Amino acid sequence: GRRRREAADEEVEETPQEKKLRLAKQYLEELRQLGESRPAPAPRGAGPGAEPEPHALVLGSPAHILLFLQVRPPDPARIRVLRGHQLPVTCLVISPDDRFIFSSSKDGSLIKCKWEVDSGKRLCVVPGGKKGTEERHMGHASHVLCMAISSDGKYLATGDRNKLIMIWDAATCKRLHIFTGHRDAVSGLSFRKGTHQLYSASHDRCVKVWDVAENAYVETLFGHQDVITGLDSLSRECCVTAGGRDGTVRLWKIPEESQLVFSGHQGSIDCIQLINEEHMVSGADDGSLALWGLTKKKPLALARQAHGEQDSQGLQQPYWISAVAALRNSDLLATGSHSGSVKLWKCGEGFRKLEHLLDIPLVGFVNSLKFSAAGDFLVAGIGQEHRLGRWWRIKEAKNSICIIPLKQKAAAPSPESPGSS
Repeated sequence: GRRRREAADEEVEETPQEKKLRLAKQYLEELRQLGESRPAPAPRGAGPGAEPEPHALVLGSPAHILLFLQVRPPDPARIRVLRGHQLPVTCLVISPDDRFIFSSSKDGSLIKCKWEVDSGKRLCVVPGGKKGTEERHMGHASHVLCMAISSDGKYLATGDRNKLIMIWDAATCKRLHIFTGHRDAVSGLSFRKGTHQLYSASHDRCVKVWDVAENAYVETLFGHQDVITGLDSLSRECCVTAGGRDGTVRLWKIPEESQLVFSGHQGSIDCIQLINEEHMVSGADDGSLALWGLTKKKPLALARQAHGEQDSQGLQQPYWISAVAALRNSDLLATGSHSGSVKLWKCGEGFRKLEHLLDIPLVGFVNSLKFSAAGDFLVAGIGQEHRLGRWWRIKEAKNSICIIPLKQKAAAPSPESPGSS
C-alpha cells in the first residue's frame, strides 16, 4: 500500500481534458512517424551474420518512436575544427536545413558568426561594442549566453549578460529588433516549433513569452527560486527549464498559466533539452545525467558521475555536465563536460535506462552541443573556460567549433522511396 501511495505521489496531476488532448496528439504523432519513417523490410533469407537495420520500431514507447539508431565511433581525423573566436564559444545553433551554424563567444567586443557546414567558411561576422551602445551598432556589448533559431530558419534570437534579446534575419545577419524586459542575464532561448513564438529564461528567475513576428511582449511566468540556466521547447505550447541551484526542472503550460515541478539532481541543474513531446534530459554540476518523463516527478533514469571524477585540490569531484543534446524523436543523446570527451548515450528499455555508447575525444569545456536535424553530424562549441564563469582554464584547449560526423549504418532501400537510405 505504501508503494502504491508513493507511486501516486510521483504521478503528475492531469485533468481528463489534458489527458484526452495528450493521447490524441500522441496518436497523430504515431501515425506520422509510421507514415514517414517506416523501416525497410529485412531481406529474405538474411542469416545470423546479416547487419542489423539502423532503425527498429519499439511498440509500446510513446508515439512508437524510432529507436536503435546505429552510430559508429567517428574517425578523429574527420572531425572538422572551425577557428575564428578568440575566446571560449558559449552557444551555437544549426539552421533547420543543416547548412549553416551560428555561434557566439565570450569575446569582449562580442562576435556572432555564421558558418557554412559543407565548406567550413565563415560567411558573416557581427562585431560588438561597448556597453550601452547597442542601439548605435549591430552587435551585443556583453557575453552572449544563448541562441535560438525558428523552425522555418527565418529568425535568429540571441540573449546576453546585459539583459537584452536581439532578433536577427538569419539569412542576412541583419538585426531586426531588441527585446528588453528581463532584469538579469538572459540564459535560455527557444522558438516554439512551427511558430514565431519565442520563450526566454533569465537569471532573474522568470520565463517570458514573445511574439517575434509582431515584435511584441506577451507574458511573464514566475516560479523558480534561483537563476534559470537553460530552456527548451517543441511544438506544444509549453517549455521546460533548468532551475540551477533551486534543484528543480519545470514544465510550463503557457495557456493554463501553470507549471509542473520535477526534482532528482543533487547539484545545480545547468542544461536541459526535450527529446520528444514526452521525454527530456538534463545535466547538473554534480555530474549526474537525468532522463525524465513529463508525467513523472522523479527521473526515469539517472546516471551519476556520467563523465567520471577529477582531482580538484586533493578532493575527488565529479566532472560537471555542461551541455546536453538529443537527436529529436530518437533514443540518441550526447553530453559534454571538461573531462576530455563528448559521450554518446542511448535511452534504453522504453526511456527507463541510460546506456553509454561511446566517447569522442575533445579537449576543453564543451559549452554547447547540437545534433543536425538529419542526425548525420554533431556540433560542439569548445572553450578554454566554462561558459558561465572562470573557475578553471584548460590552456591546451582551442576555442573553436567542432563538427563531428556520425556514421550511420545504411538500410536497404524501401519500395516506397528507392533513393532513400
